[in-house]
Amino acid sequence: MLSDRIIGIVVDSFLPLLVTGITYTIPLTFISFAIGLFLAFGTAYARLSSNKILYGISSFYVWVIRGTPLLVQLFIIFYGLPNMGITIGPLPAAVIGFSLSVGAYNSEVIRAAIQSVPKGQWEAAYSIGMTRRQARRRIILPQAIRVAIPPLGNSFISLVKDTSLAATITVTEMFQKAQQITAFTYEPLVLYCEVAVIYLMFSTVLSTLRSRVETRLERYVAK
Repeated sequence: MLSDRIIGIVVDSFLPLLVTGITYTIPLTFISFAIGLFLAFGTAYARLSSNKILYGISSFYVWVIRGTPLLVQLFIIFYGLPNMGITIGPLPAAVIGFSLSVGAYNSEVIRAAIQSVPKGQWEAAYSIGMTRRQARRRIILPQAIRVAIPPLGNSFISLVKDTSLAATITVTEMFQKAQQITAFTYEPLVLYCEVAVIYLMFSTVLSTLRSRVETRLERYVAK
């Protein structure tokens, strides 16, 4: 049986960890994902562009970000850039790092989703007098977004867990809070298991919401 001390630590630390998760981890996730999604659309369009300069820059960006660990990227932004005279605070550095990562990975999701729309859809749009921009906005994107929602949902849930890396650059998110409590209680196993359970709770709720969105979107798919 668990000792009274362990139970007391779990009970006393649960609310502070949960509050930190709601006030830091979740907002950090939403902000980074929103910025990253904006980058992802721009990068996807650049990689689909016939402009060689745009294609080259976007491809290089995706290659670098996908080919290096996120932890290393965070360290470069927070610890490395000050050597060049560029000092960025912990939270902005985390947002930049996570946003760049989301943008690179999800650009491939969006690019693949756009390419999955049959070419006949473009031709049909042109046949009724639409420009390329109108066809993309009214015909192609709605279909591509429906295809992209499941992998984008998975990316969002993964980002929730990846925010724990922000603790390495002194952002006081949920995992950093667990480390602080551990420094006083000397019970790392208990605290880290507890924070893992809270991450699991967040992921489960978000997975449920994602499934409901997917189910709703399926109503508009022709059977």
